[in-house]
Amino acid sequence: MRNLPATLCLTLAIFLFSPTEGWSADFQKGVAAYNSGDYATALREWTPLAEQGNASAQYNLGVMYEKGRGVPQDDKTAVKWYRLAAEQGLPPAQSNLGWMYNEGKGVSQNHKTAVKWWRLAAEQGDVDSQNNLGNAYGRGQGVIQDNVYADMWLNIAASSGDKDAVKNRDIVAGWMTRTRIEDAQKLARECVKKNYKGC
Repeated sequence: MRNLPATLCLTLAIFLFSPTEGWSADFQKGVAAYNSGDYATALREWTPLAEQGNASAQYNLGVMYEKGRGVPQDDKTAVKWYRLAAEQGLPPAQSNLGWMYNEGKGVSQNHKTAVKWWRLAAEQGDVDSQNNLGNAYGRGQGVIQDNVYADMWLNIAASSGDKDAVKNRDIVAGWMTRTRIEDAQKLARECVKKNYKGC
């Protein structure tokens, strides 16, 4: 359901939204260190940035604590960092925070809260969250079970090339009539036109 990146190179693109240039060099040093397996240096570079409110650094610390890379594995601390970044609107952090609520890692399991975070990330185009929303609708976890909305979100994620979403969409489609599949496809097209807002 969720693909946590092995490296954090994507956060470089996200980092472009950060407000100060001084953060850039330290942040990039942390990325290079993390990608080379030097987690101590990554932690040293990102921690002050995260404490100063840099959402990408907060997200990266969440990954480090969730995976136990350079720090003791600690789901509660991972949730803390994911939440700080998620509240600033960072889609990967919202997606991962949703996953933590879905699985009950570091927080009490709460499918409705998981769906809330996935929806926020999905509305920003986060493919993993779109897939996770589709699965939530298909299972009726955190939302009322609805195969049309499941198929809609899975169609959207599948259109980005997500192989899990393609597989999941095909499973859900097997439970639906041709008319309901067409309804879901129409909703998916409308959702894309609205840039995923209010779907």
